[in-house]
Amino acid sequence: MERYAAAMSRPALPWTFDDRFVRELPADPETSNHPRTVLESAFTRVQPTPVADPTLVVGSVGAAAQLGLPPEVFDAPDFVATVGGNAVQPGMDPYSACYGGHQFGHWAGQLGDGRAITLGEVVAPDDQRIEIQLKGAGRTPYSRGADGRAVLRSSIREFLCSEAMHHLGVPTTRALSLVRTGDQVLRDMFYDGRAAMEPGAIVCRTSPSFLRFGTYQIFAARRDAKTLQKVVDHTLRWHFPEIDREAPDALVQWLCEVARRTAHLVVHWQRVGFVHGVLNTDNLSILGLTIDYGPYGWMDGFDPDFTPNTTDAQRRRYRYAHQPGIGAWNLARLAESISLLMEDPEPLQQVLDTYAATFGPAFLQMMLDKLGLKAGEREADAAFIDELMGLFRGTETDMTLFYRGLADLDVAEGEAADDRRLQQVSTSFYAVEAPQPLHRPSWARWLAQYAARVRSEASDPQRRREAMNGVNPKFVLRNYLAQVAIDKAEEGDDSEVEKLLQIVSDPYSDQPQTDDAYSAKRPEWARHKAGCSMLSCSS
Repeated sequence: MERYAAAMSRPALPWTFDDRFVRELPADPETSNHPRTVLESAFTRVQPTPVADPTLVVGSVGAAAQLGLPPEVFDAPDFVATVGGNAVQPGMDPYSACYGGHQFGHWAGQLGDGRAITLGEVVAPDDQRIEIQLKGAGRTPYSRGADGRAVLRSSIREFLCSEAMHHLGVPTTRALSLVRTGDQVLRDMFYDGRAAMEPGAIVCRTSPSFLRFGTYQIFAARRDAKTLQKVVDHTLRWHFPEIDREAPDALVQWLCEVARRTAHLVVHWQRVGFVHGVLNTDNLSILGLTIDYGPYGWMDGFDPDFTPNTTDAQRRRYRYAHQPGIGAWNLARLAESISLLMEDPEPLQQVLDTYAATFGPAFLQMMLDKLGLKAGEREADAAFIDELMGLFRGTETDMTLFYRGLADLDVAEGEAADDRRLQQVSTSFYAVEAPQPLHRPSWARWLAQYAARVRSEASDPQRRREAMNGVNPKFVLRNYLAQVAIDKAEEGDDSEVEKLLQIVSDPYSDQPQTDDAYSAKRPEWARHKAGCSMLSCSS
């Protein structure tokens, strides 16, 4: 606590707090920090546990600017001490939130922020409130016996992916900073009995709110309608002001908006080939943001059954192709929870109907945008896209490279053009000899149909290329690239983390100054390497 006292005596950092969450919602009356069941409370006040030697690894200038902080803030000792868990600034009222959730389809009861501590809500220059949260800052009452810490490898992945997703245009929480703690943390990476000490780290992440489906589920499961109503009222007042809270159907309106945001979020994931890995109900944001970057993964070779999570390796519940369905399943669980506040739950069917009505057209339009095509007859468009997905499955195809290269595809007529098109797309295949003779006619036919459609639409080639390159990134945070950065950082070299941050901060540009390796296919050595293909929930 001496470190806190020293920090409080120094000048405050340039931010203003307005902690509506702790001001308006019921607090846990008990302040002791030990694992326990927390009832009738939205949060528990808790202080970060100081670490040995907080040292900045990397900071996001963009995320800082969103908070009104200058780039120089990353050089300030008080800032590093604060985001490293060793200082609490004036105005901060740290807490961990209470929530529950379904994990892999089964109700898990109370979960809560087991290793996350929110420092407060900063008032940004545009008057938006943004929560500042430390992940890996020590035990909380929700830690369930764990240490509340995070390791460097998972923290690098979360920091980089948060910022990568933001710049890809995917709704997400952001990452402000990544700090080494100077402490070692014991982890069993693959739960195989081979635990080892690893360097600890803390990510400071930001979001308008970290409210999640499980926030509402926990109170409904306990039949605590009073607390649930308070949390819902707070949510509508501050995060969905467009909804008239006095309207008879306010709850249905709200959940329908959550359904729309969730549908668009999943469409974005599918667009860039991102697989969350752990789509439990406690990992879906009520605001439609990507939260809780654990064992996520980016598809290299297109595989609808791809999941990066070793825990899910058998059932593949959260595989790429299943993410849309999981969005609906989780919304159904949220709607069931809110039904506790309704006399007649029948109108809640509108929530799932809204999700379906939003996702289908949005997904189809997204795919047409990636292909650079205008909307045609819906069933024909869907069939054309389904045929492409079948070709992807038959020939291991790097979807990022395929779509990016499609903007430059030769669309001329003639057999010579057919051969050129096959040669162009083959650069996105992982097998050198692909497509196999079995698939060559199918690929040639689809590409010819695609070229004919582009010609028939008579789009301006330059505008079409710019539009396609605006939705098809050249750079994504490939799993093996992140692992290379982790390996170097664990040896004390943070340069690759910084370089990747720069690259993923401009994913749609060609970046001629960047080595081609950062936009190339995954190398064969990374196909089955730990951290490059499958990861666990261990952090």
